[in-house]
Amino acid sequence: MINSLLALTGGDILTIFNNAFFILGGITVFMLGMTVMGSNIEKAAGKQMRRLMGYAAKNRFVGIGTGAAITAIVNSSSATTVMIVGFVNVGLMTLVQATSVIMGANIGTTISAFIMALSSASGAQLSVTAIFALVSFVGFVFTLVGKKDKFKQVGMILEGVGLIFIGLNVMSGAVSDMLDNPNVNGAVEGMFIAIGKDKDTLTWEIIVLFALGALLTALMQSSAAITAIVISLASSNLISLQMAMCIILGTNVGTCFTSILSSMGANVNAKRTAIVHLLFNLAGCFVFIFPVAFAGKYIAAFFNGIIPQTQWQIAIFHMVFNVITTAILVPFIKYLVKLACLIVPDKQGVKTEEHETLDVRLLKTPAIAVWQVRKQLLAMGDEAFTNYKRSLDMLLTGDLSKREEFAETERDIDAKNKKIFTFLIQLSLQEISETDEKKVSSFYRVVSDLERIGDYAENIVEYSEQLVNDKVDFTEHARDEIREMDLHITNLYKNVCEVFSGSNLVYMPEVEREEQETDRMCSVMQQSHLRRMTEGRCSAEAGSLFLQLAVCLERIGDHMHNIANSVVDYGHGAPVQ
Repeated sequence: MINSLLALTGGDILTIFNNAFFILGGITVFMLGMTVMGSNIEKAAGKQMRRLMGYAAKNRFVGIGTGAAITAIVNSSSATTVMIVGFVNVGLMTLVQATSVIMGANIGTTISAFIMALSSASGAQLSVTAIFALVSFVGFVFTLVGKKDKFKQVGMILEGVGLIFIGLNVMSGAVSDMLDNPNVNGAVEGMFIAIGKDKDTLTWEIIVLFALGALLTALMQSSAAITAIVISLASSNLISLQMAMCIILGTNVGTCFTSILSSMGANVNAKRTAIVHLLFNLAGCFVFIFPVAFAGKYIAAFFNGIIPQTQWQIAIFHMVFNVITTAILVPFIKYLVKLACLIVPDKQGVKTEEHETLDVRLLKTPAIAVWQVRKQLLAMGDEAFTNYKRSLDMLLTGDLSKREEFAETERDIDAKNKKIFTFLIQLSLQEISETDEKKVSSFYRVVSDLERIGDYAENIVEYSEQLVNDKVDFTEHARDEIREMDLHITNLYKNVCEVFSGSNLVYMPEVEREEQETDRMCSVMQQSHLRRMTEGRCSAEAGSLFLQLAVCLERIGDHMHNIANSVVDYGHGAPVQ
């Protein structure tokens, strides 16, 4: 190997550098294509992905299928695993459910190797890469002339697919060009011979290759990119199938680095999810490493009997590895989870961690992030409405014992307001569909409306305290009017929840009717107050608070009405009359 390196001339070294730069450029184009294709498929299939995640809870086999399907959509097991860590962290998925989805994700990621193998195929007249280069151009035209969001998404997906094949072709071409130089070819072959290319049995060399695959994958955070390089090297006959298999095993461990990194700062169960991913892949590597190391030539002969092309052999091995590992470990999911719990135990003396309501990891799946924001807005709405009811109860009974409970809920409402608002800003920066963009825009107004409802509830508590301090009270007739207004606000809130939770405009006529009733009751309360004042049945102090209360309750109804109206731009159901 040293003699081969010394034989290199200045021109040879320049050839190596030029082609190395092309390989790096090819990786860049490949990764860009993966990102463009995956993100746009995800946007186009946002609702379907939410449904898939719902199916994952049914049983372990459905979870495996879900993980495989989602990974095939986003074309990255790392991205899927990071999503799952986020889902566990916010409580959308249990640790056992997450384990089965992770197993499926490992199967789904094998599609990348088949895409890479396909890119190496060529026909007598037209190569596969040339066809997909044309596909990329067609996608580019779609994005230029397309008016609708869906049409542009299709164009971006086609662009991404084409870029994947172009990037792979650039990498493969650069390797081939480099090896056309006899001196470079000799030096590279000498290097690989030194680590066991021509040996039937790998011993210590397997550690080097395995570690190389794991390290490069951890650094690049993409097993697909390393697999693409391995396929290029194997197609050029630089490395044997046995060596390629060792590196592929290493990539499966290296890809766990992304999920472990993602779990930092998350709750205990999210950390355990990342550990389960690592344990699963380590177990699979342990099962396969010895046959690959000591019976590699027999495995290679078996694959040669099925299909002669090395790139297809690597793709098939990658799939077989993940399918067999999953089949072996499916019965032991609960034991994997228990082992992860032992590795990452609950902290002694520390209260069980609550789920993060809005995890930044959800931003990797904007459609699900939007769905989670809606859930948090509904939770915030429940707290605001609960506080409104508490405040009215204090007003009517004069019992202020729930003030601290009210204050605690109000603090939680303010915290949710800040957290949701911050998350919405981050979500706005993501590539999201046109419908989700409308939802995010409306959510800014909704969170503000909910916060204002909480503020008006605070005003009612202040009125209650003033009534107690001044030792005055409302007349029974005034109390009946307050109760009637409360009935309309309660009905209004129920219908607003129906509209907002399901984006269903069928309930909008009821919302409009109840909102008009709150306006009417505000006028009734004001007129009745003037009559009572004229008749001398109401004190000045109580009268002033009653008028402020009437306006306050009417404003609460207005903000609830605003929340329902925020759905009009993207909702479905009967049109508003």
